[in-house]
Amino acid sequence: MSRLASLVEVSKSKRKRLVVAAADDEVVLSAIKSAIEYEIVFPILVGPQGNIESLSQEVGLDLSQCEIIDAPKDRSATKAVEIASKNGDLLMKGSVKTSDLMKVVLQEEYGLRMDTTITMVSVFDIPTYHKLVAISDAGMIIAPTFEQKVDMINIGVKVMKKLGVEKPKVAVLGAVEVPNLKMPATIDAAVLSKMNDRGQIKDCIIDGPFALDNAISSEAAKHKGIQSSVAGDADILIMPDIEAGNIFYKAMVFLANAKVASVILGAKLPIVLTSRADSDETKLYSIALAALLA
Repeated sequence: MSRLASLVEVSKSKRKRLVVAAADDEVVLSAIKSAIEYEIVFPILVGPQGNIESLSQEVGLDLSQCEIIDAPKDRSATKAVEIASKNGDLLMKGSVKTSDLMKVVLQEEYGLRMDTTITMVSVFDIPTYHKLVAISDAGMIIAPTFEQKVDMINIGVKVMKKLGVEKPKVAVLGAVEVPNLKMPATIDAAVLSKMNDRGQIKDCIIDGPFALDNAISSEAAKHKGIQSSVAGDADILIMPDIEAGNIFYKAMVFLANAKVASVILGAKLPIVLTSRADSDETKLYSIALAALLA
C-alpha cells in the first residue's frame, strides 16, 4: 500500500466543499467517486450537465451525493471560481486548461489571490526512497526568483508539518554541490542555507546547493565528502526551475513507479491541479492532501 494512503485516512469524515471546474472528465469523476466513498468531500460539479451525468453513469458515481451547476464549457472555470470564492473549501481542475483556470483564480474580483507566491507542491511516495518527499515546483513557477524560493520553502514546510514532519529537511537543488557564480541556482541555495542558519527562515533545516544524488542518497554524499544532516535524508526538494521540476515529476511517476499527490497553494484555498495524464489514484491522493490543508 502507498504511504500516501495515509492522506485518505486522516482526511476521512471531514467533508470539504470541493468545487470542480469543467467536471465532465471521466478520470476526475472517478477520483471524486472514491473521495465521496471516503467522506473526504462534498462535490459541486460545474460544467455541461448532460456530459457530467453521462460520464458519472459510466464511472458509477452517485450524483445524489453531489451538486451539479450547469454551465457551458467555456464558462465553467469562471463559474467554478465564483462559487469557490463564496462557498468552497477546495477548487479542482477538470477538463479545462490550467492557464484558463488560473487566469480566473488570479482575478482580483474573486478575492482568492494573496500576497504570497502561488506554487505547486507535489508529495511523492517513491519505492526506492525511505520516506515521503515533497518537491516544489513542477508546474507553476517557470523560473523562480530568490524571493519566490523563500515562499516555496515556507509553503513546503507547512505541508510537511501537516504530514507529521516537525522540522523538515530542505535540500535546495542545482547541478553541483558548491556555489558557482555562473550558476545562479547554486548562489540562491547558499544564501537560503545561511538565512536558515540565522533564523530568517524558520521551522526547518536548509542546506544546499545539492545535486539531486546528494540530497537523496547518503552514500552519494559520503563519496563526495559532504557532511550535512540534510544529505541523503531530504524531506523537501526545491527545484531550480520548472523544467527540472517537471522532468523529475514525470520521471518518478513513469520510470520509478512513484505515487504522488499535488496541490496548488498560496491562494486563499487549495487548488487540485493535476495533469490530465495523472491517474485517478493520483487525483484522489491530491484531493485528500488539499482537504488536509484546507
